[in-house]
Amino acid sequence: MPTLLHIDSSADLAHSRSRALTAAFADAWRARGPEYTVVRRDLHVDQLPHLEGSALHWAAGDRTDDEVVAPEADALRQEVIDELLAADVVLVGAPLYNYTVPSTLKAWIDRIHIPGVLAGDVQPLAGRPVVTVVSRGATYDAGTPTEGWDHGSPVLHLILGTALGMKPYPITVSATLADRLPELAPLADHAAAEFADAKTTLERLATTLA
Repeated sequence: MPTLLHIDSSADLAHSRSRALTAAFADAWRARGPEYTVVRRDLHVDQLPHLEGSALHWAAGDRTDDEVVAPEADALRQEVIDELLAADVVLVGAPLYNYTVPSTLKAWIDRIHIPGVLAGDVQPLAGRPVVTVVSRGATYDAGTPTEGWDHGSPVLHLILGTALGMKPYPITVSATLADRLPELAPLADHAAAEFADAKTTLERLATTLA
């Protein structure tokens, strides 16, 4: 039974572009048949706590004798890891907040980037498809004054693609605040076209992955 792990992190439950795009992917996934299931993790609605201690960065066997982790913290980390391992395809909605990923998504990353468990020399998720949907309020294209200010997309590629060895399918939309900020208003048509293209690409991907 093919399983999609659908993760959202936007704090905007009504107008989020990243949520709209991940929803389009999930809908197209379900449309393939009743056997195509979706496991939902909304990191804003049901927030994970920040790491209870630095020992959670390590596999249990790599902790020093004085590093003690509460059983419930270990259990929560294992729940998140097992959920990820059980997915055939992973979908991550990641709006750019202050030039990086939301803190709610970072809390999830901190619970899965475990050397010797999912990352480093041990990569049980190697080759697993991960679709990342990054929505950016402004533009960060080459040649613009803000080129290189997107610090969220590189984090996702580094952790999911490099450290965990997954197969990334990055989707990015920009100028999502063109309908709100006057200085971005000239980009409204471009932003709308980019969003439509991204939606089409995601719906196609949902019918081909796994």
